[in-house]
Amino acid sequence: MSAPPDPPGALPRTTGPPKNRLPVYIGVGVAAIAAYYFYNAGGDAAVAGEKLKQDASRASTSIRDELPGRGTENKVSAEASKRRTDSSIDPTVDDGKSRIAEGQHKLEETKDKTGKAIMSNIDKADLKIESEASKAKRGISSWFGGK
Repeated sequence: MSAPPDPPGALPRTTGPPKNRLPVYIGVGVAAIAAYYFYNAGGDAAVAGEKLKQDASRASTSIRDELPGRGTENKVSAEASKRRTDSSIDPTVDDGKSRIAEGQHKLEETKDKTGKAIMSNIDKADLKIESEASKAKRGISSWFGGK
């Protein structure tokens, strides 16, 4: 069966689903924005494009900064990271300082022991040289008639 004819003076009806007009509205909006920047740039497309990029960047930054909790979250996160880092660095620094002090103490002990050993060996060698020298002196003195 076919649909009854429209009454005279009425607009014709369309069949099927209603048209989606969103693309038309978006296109009109984009055209209006382009016309605004083109008009303000004095007809220079490069200047208009640059101005559009600057405004978009500024708007993006502004929106990002105004997101709820955005600034405080970053600050809190940075402070927490700093505390974690400080808490892990301080024991490491303290451990390093204690190891350096321990190493210096061992070095001093080793230096003292080595110094004493060297001095005792020098004293032994000195005594041996003196005793050998006195024996040699006695031997030479006996050649010339001394004791």
